[in-house]
Amino acid sequence: MSFTTRPLSELLGVEISGLDLATPPDDATFARIKSLFESHSVAVFRDQRFTPEQHIAFSRRFGELEIHVQHHFHLAGHPEILIVSNEMRDGKPLGLADAGRYWHSDLSYKAEPSLGSLLHAQTLPPVEGDTLFVSMAAAYDALDDATKAQIEGLTAVHDYSARNVAQQAKSSLRPGLTADQARTVPPVTHPVVRIHPATGRKALFVNEGFTTHVNELERPQSDALLRRLFAHMTQPQFQYRHRWQAHDLVFWDNRATIHLATGCPPHLARTLYRTTVKGDRPIGPRDRAAA
Repeated sequence: MSFTTRPLSELLGVEISGLDLATPPDDATFARIKSLFESHSVAVFRDQRFTPEQHIAFSRRFGELEIHVQHHFHLAGHPEILIVSNEMRDGKPLGLADAGRYWHSDLSYKAEPSLGSLLHAQTLPPVEGDTLFVSMAAAYDALDDATKAQIEGLTAVHDYSARNVAQQAKSSLRPGLTADQARTVPPVTHPVVRIHPATGRKALFVNEGFTTHVNELERPQSDALLRRLFAHMTQPQFQYRHRWQAHDLVFWDNRATIHLATGCPPHLARTLYRTTVKGDRPIGPRDRAAA
């Protein structure tokens, strides 16, 4: 199968055109797609008019799929798909309305965080609704040597429940977690710097969405370090802004990026379907040295 590509920014992002993913790519084409995804961290497939079943089937080529803890917003009959939407049906939100309004890496709060997420546009607003992405490898590379040495052996806690409580305080549309749901997402510890399993590049692996504190530091020092890292990595020079087009499928690498939904006015409908591919346990520089 033939397709064309073009880079979307200097640091990350590649546009892939000319493929209809409703037809499963052959093995050679899939290998090219996987290589492009790993090297560019964000892959954008234009004009994908496939069904939820085809969305799930393509996603599964990359690995086992996650079932999101917010089961209220699964697509009916397809629990692998999380609905991200600001639309209302019978006075209730159709999907997770406030999803991603903060910098985060999807499911970094899991013991084996997501490899990547595939978000398919269903209904888009005529203006706004962009998504920002950051290259966490580029952000790491730009740190000074003293900071790199400081953080190389540190670990941090990621906690979904803490974020969900914070979101509930901001929005009545964010449901709480039942006790059973909360037990499926206990706090986890990951290295502050992780090594990408495919590229071998070092990247920061903290985010304001789910990272609560650094284990090896007292809370004031932890808070100060995380504030400094968050401010550093979200600088514009590390970002790519995705302006959605009809039927876009955007596939991003949660091991190498963080992202943020910029939002849109509530009277403008925005609905997208997301699958999430399970990843592996993050490995840091000290883990690699000890292996």
